[in-house]
Amino acid sequence: MSDTPGGSAETQRLDGAEPNPPATHQLTTNSPAANSPAANSPAANSPATSRISPNRLRPDLQTSLLVSHIIVMVVGITVLVGIGRISTPRFFVWQLRQMEGQGVRVAQLRVPLVKSFETAWSRGAQWSVLVGGIAASGLSYWLADRITQPLKRMQRMTRKFAEGELDARLPGSEIEELNQLAVSFNQMAAGLQGVEQRRRELVGDLTHELRTPLTVLNGYLEGMQDGTLEPSLEIFGRLTQETKRLQRLIDDFQTLSKAEAGYLPIQLEALNLRPLLENLVERFADQIFEEGPALRLQVGEVLPEVRGDRARIEQILVNLIGNAIRYTDQGSIVVQAEAEAGYLWIAVVDTGLGIAEAELPKVFERFWRADKARTRDGSGSGIGLAIARRLVELQGGEIQVQSQLGQGSTFRFSLPLA
Repeated sequence: MSDTPGGSAETQRLDGAEPNPPATHQLTTNSPAANSPAANSPAANSPATSRISPNRLRPDLQTSLLVSHIIVMVVGITVLVGIGRISTPRFFVWQLRQMEGQGVRVAQLRVPLVKSFETAWSRGAQWSVLVGGIAASGLSYWLADRITQPLKRMQRMTRKFAEGELDARLPGSEIEELNQLAVSFNQMAAGLQGVEQRRRELVGDLTHELRTPLTVLNGYLEGMQDGTLEPSLEIFGRLTQETKRLQRLIDDFQTLSKAEAGYLPIQLEALNLRPLLENLVERFADQIFEEGPALRLQVGEVLPEVRGDRARIEQILVNLIGNAIRYTDQGSIVVQAEAEAGYLWIAVVDTGLGIAEAELPKVFERFWRADKARTRDGSGSGIGLAIARRLVELQGGEIQVQSQLGQGSTFRFSLPLA
């Protein structure tokens, strides 16, 4: 055996020669990447890097489905041929015996008939296996490709999402499970697109809101620096006002971020809101000029207790009443409260400017204002209503708005009864 070319594996080991390298090593070292300078480095020649990555050897879903179909087909054909090869001649002999019992003389022809039958059956089985195997393989490939096409499309879509194309959507599929997966994927995509859109709007709105006070501050400071403005108590008062506006905006935005993330502490307890309502109405009434709107409280003698956070409820009411005073020059502002279906509804009704019907769905969005020019009167951060909505939701209630342009607005929110 040692005279054969190359010899056997045993002979090679006895002679001290190295055995042939494994196939995976040959594939790696023969690739273009192996001929690069990085591949020729000591690290590249180490055993860990000379192996092919398991992910590259792992078959894809289509190949796995095709192989599984072929395995099922081979097992089925093997069982069919094996059982047929064993049982069919025996049944044929049994049938010949039945014919002999009926008087037909086939004893001398039994052996040739059985052999001829076995030969014919074998040839027929061979052709059946060949044609059936080809047809089954083609059908398996078509089915595997049909099943995996939606998954391949989903893979392409996820890559587009990773590249920032958030408007891509998956088409439906005739396979129910894959169709449900596509629907869920599209819902997730729409949600991500909405989050990204809100993030961009938030950055833009916040930039706009910060720019106004910063521009005012910069103008005053540059004027005093170049001597065009003389420092005075009035200028310092305006600078202080703008810095307070910046501080209020940052505080409100921080409150809203905590509320939306669920980090804002809420201390729920049983409360009687009548003293709070009376105190707020009295406090705001002292701030309204004589020619301004009349502020009054309209509630029953006894209010049912609610379950809520007193400080957060006061924060909500201060925002709603403050907005009503800001946008109501004349007329009235009424604070109401009444129980309804397990909740206490508190409403602030004014006869002010009102809100256009098309703007109502946007009222509780960040930095929303009815005037498109977004002019400011020196107060408010533009996110008070967004904070109010989130505070109401954290206490288990909801907030609503009804308004007609030029006739006034009604903001009301609910709190669960204790």
